[in-house]
Amino acid sequence: MITKKTPEEIEILKEGGAILAKILKELAKEAVPGNTTLDIDDRAMELVEDFGVEPALLGYHPSFAEYPFPASVCVSVNDCVQHGIPDDTITLKEGDVVNIDMVIGYKGFVVDSGITVGVGQISDEAKKLLAVTQEALAHGIKAAKPGNHIGDISAAIQTFVEGRGLSVVEVLCGHGVGYQVHEEPTIPNFGRAGTGPLIEVGHVYAIEPIVNLGKKDVYFDDEGDGYSVYTKDKSWSAHFEHTVAITPQGAVILTK
Repeated sequence: MITKKTPEEIEILKEGGAILAKILKELAKEAVPGNTTLDIDDRAMELVEDFGVEPALLGYHPSFAEYPFPASVCVSVNDCVQHGIPDDTITLKEGDVVNIDMVIGYKGFVVDSGITVGVGQISDEAKKLLAVTQEALAHGIKAAKPGNHIGDISAAIQTFVEGRGLSVVEVLCGHGVGYQVHEEPTIPNFGRAGTGPLIEVGHVYAIEPIVNLGKKDVYFDDEGDGYSVYTKDKSWSAHFEHTVAITPQGAVILTK
């Protein structure tokens, strides 16, 4: 069932979203040559304490994993598509791209957002990857209007990305959010307009295009950490995500 949040609840989510946006802005500053992905997580833990919020991913146990997630953020580098576990052996270097994905709990509610940033000077190809993914998110949010369907979000993202010669990951998707980390509906980054659940006022979604420079195919590191997802062709990947609330006028970004 897709839950509807009240205007009062959405205001609380907006407060939490503003905090998450500030945290992600600070974490982006940690994506510098010589830092490890664990340095980013350490800083995230300092910031959640400073802001008095909960690191909702820490200890979160998704159904596909053998053990709870051991960090407060997912940090995924280059060909790691999603769910990268911070590690002091993964050192960032000039030209890398780093995805930082974070969920926080605030006053009993949950908001979810993610950014991808370059480490130092990045290639033109990497710049294109980040720009296309971020703009794809904007197209998806624009399509999230009352009376439209989830497929309209999916189709808007897929059409934009593939029109720029890149690919969308199909096995990972956006989702409802607010009361829990993951709620109904699922929001694929590919699909047909006019299909799927109806978008209604009061819905809250985490919309998150995941885009590869190469082919869409990925694999789960089941024999490694059990969480990380990688591109099969080793091409680089990017991800941008916002939590949005559906209002009569359209989607309002809560995590900015």
